[in-house]
Amino acid sequence: MNSKQPELVRGLGPWSATAIVAGTMIGTGIFLVPSEMAQATGSVWLVFGAWIAGGALTLFGAFAYAELGAALPETGGPYAYLRRAFGPAWGFLFGWMMTVVERPASAAAVAAGLLLFWSFLMPAVATPLFAWQIPLPFQAEPYVFQFTLAQPLAALVILLVTGVNSFGVRVGGRFQVVLTVIKTLAILALVVLGLTLGRAGNGAVESPVGGGQTAALGGFLTALVAALWAYDGWTGVTFVGSEVADPKRNISRALVWGVLFVGCVYVLANIVYFSVLSLAGVAQSEHVASDVVERFAGREAAQWITLAMVVSALGTLNSTILSGARIPYAMARHGLFFGFAARIHPTFRVPGRSLWFQASLGCLFALTGTFEELFSLVIFAAWIFYGLTVAAMFRLRRSEPSLERPYRAWGYPWPQILFLIGALALTVNLWLELPVRSTVGLLLILSGLVFYRRWRKTQTGAP
Repeated sequence: MNSKQPELVRGLGPWSATAIVAGTMIGTGIFLVPSEMAQATGSVWLVFGAWIAGGALTLFGAFAYAELGAALPETGGPYAYLRRAFGPAWGFLFGWMMTVVERPASAAAVAAGLLLFWSFLMPAVATPLFAWQIPLPFQAEPYVFQFTLAQPLAALVILLVTGVNSFGVRVGGRFQVVLTVIKTLAILALVVLGLTLGRAGNGAVESPVGGGQTAALGGFLTALVAALWAYDGWTGVTFVGSEVADPKRNISRALVWGVLFVGCVYVLANIVYFSVLSLAGVAQSEHVASDVVERFAGREAAQWITLAMVVSALGTLNSTILSGARIPYAMARHGLFFGFAARIHPTFRVPGRSLWFQASLGCLFALTGTFEELFSLVIFAAWIFYGLTVAAMFRLRRSEPSLERPYRAWGYPWPQILFLIGALALTVNLWLELPVRSTVGLLLILSGLVFYRRWRKTQTGAP
């Protein structure tokens, strides 16, 4: 009887790998944040500047991740890179943050966003069923927790998508390709129809409003944060590095081409937004894409684009769940997480128990938070580790110069230095804007050190 533990299979080809990058990035952000960016800047030029700057920062980070992913194509991505560069404690903290906060809360946030889109078609979904007032220390007003039908429906969506991914990485990868193609065609249709049929509104370039250069800079930074939210998700393919076919070539290609493709799509979509609606119209819109289509094609077409937005969120949710479950799997293989997470399903060859553990946490988040609350919880923690992972590339360049690097980060070191500066500025800005939630995120990360000490003591032959 062969009791050997089954291994993951390299079933993700170049198209599936690129679809994971693009599919995770193109989700809810492109349909939600242009309004916030227009409100913050009061200028079409500054909005486009934020999109370009955000895309450049993302691409600079992707260059570093591409080098690391090609050199170390291991499950868990940054978890493996940080272990190698700084030691097991740093890798563990990243994995802990992603496992108990970022991935399940991100899945819950995307599912909540999907239901927000659906509420455009069925408003009853967002109707509060009941509300609780919860007193908070150091706060004059109590926290009002509202429970709507959207919350259990969001949890149900998480369970359904997890079920799809339980049938094998090839099924999950192909499902991701289909969803990415659908959402990309929908966005491209919006762009083409908007440029050909849409009538230009008052979309001329408008000057920033408010108090001069200081106000313009503050508005630009706020818009940049929103743009980086829309670009978020580009690291997902590195989490499934051991399941990518020909990883020395396909991981770097998926990262670079995926980010470039999404950046172009975002800029084109915003050209349509500001061509059809005025700057004020974009700033006041809650569903920019739907309002744009309704302006030049009517209400029925706007409902169809809303369905495309639902598909877009579904694709992001799928890639989030597919890639996120590999992190606790990798940690458990090193003895630094609960042992059940290391089990591979003997038939479907996926970390099934890790998938369902992630789904359980995701459902808990979905039932207890709104879209905005969930996102604010994860973004601060995630960008700390984005910066640390790029720093790991610098460390490995010095500590392991002979490591085989099939791909080397373009422009090293200057693009990566700019990325580190941007990551630091973003996290400091988020700390100042959301001190309570940022502190909660940091405390959740540090709580992992208690478990880390326990698991390290019980390890045998720990690295």
